[in-house]
Amino acid sequence: MIKVLISHSLYPESFNGFTDDFKVIKPKERSFTYSDILKKIKDVDAFIPMFDFKVPAELIESGKNLKIISNVGVGFNNIDINSAKEHNVIVCNTPTPVTEPTAELAMTLMGSIARGLVLSDKKVRNSSVKWGVLENIGRGLYGKTLGIVGMGRIGQATARRAFASGMKIIYYSRNRVSEDVEKLYNAEYKSLEELLSEADFISLHTPLTAETHHLINQERLNLCKPTAYIINTARGAVIDEKALVLAMKLGKIQGAALDVYENEPQITQELLEMDNVILVPHIGTATREARNEMAAQATQNVVNYFTGGDIFRVV
Repeated sequence: MIKVLISHSLYPESFNGFTDDFKVIKPKERSFTYSDILKKIKDVDAFIPMFDFKVPAELIESGKNLKIISNVGVGFNNIDINSAKEHNVIVCNTPTPVTEPTAELAMTLMGSIARGLVLSDKKVRNSSVKWGVLENIGRGLYGKTLGIVGMGRIGQATARRAFASGMKIIYYSRNRVSEDVEKLYNAEYKSLEELLSEADFISLHTPLTAETHHLINQERLNLCKPTAYIINTARGAVIDEKALVLAMKLGKIQGAALDVYENEPQITQELLEMDNVILVPHIGTATREARNEMAAQATQNVVNYFTGGDIFRVV
């Protein structure tokens, strides 16, 4: 019997795709601890971690029978890929279920920071709000320029929503998309420097790699319009958080809306004290529908590996 270890228990219907050929080991409560996993991984054939569960070399080396790690999430920076390669362990992820909910959140954050919704809510609740036709003024999205950094699945899903809202789309990506995709959203390809200097809103949708670490740094923030907003639903370390704080303090940009953080779950204290920042706790895919679809795809990756089917994506 094939043994499968799962780091987190999601919903009752999650991970239901395993047949009787698989013995599934999952926590009765929310999740196993790291020490639990370290003990249990020794004789399992497959491991399904959540995207925020760290899988270092120690765990991979302990999995003497481990053949596949099926990550629940599109990112895989939680896994020591080099160690997995060294031990001939396949690593795969679940790219498609994260697309729509993350794009939804990016647009939600964009509208919320532009209109100052969180700050207005705070003022109403503590009775400090001023009522009047020239009070609580925000900015609209219609007619504004959205700069998308990373025009993959999520970037394109965000472009679709923004284009429908009447925004002009410009983008920078490692690989330029097809002419058909550009025409679909009337999107213009720009260099990163051009994008940062032209965009009213900058939405980040790039994976975290050695090349994208601190992609948005002090030098590049200095290129932005002082009225620009940055939205990050990608990975925290794509932005140099200290440089972001400084840029907002100096008025180099207007504000930011962040779902992810450089040293997550720790958040730079100064960000917590700023009214021109929206902070949410990495909820890009946090819908019940998305979690179940991610779990189903992670399950299918494992099943297909052992039955000769196609894996959704090997990383």
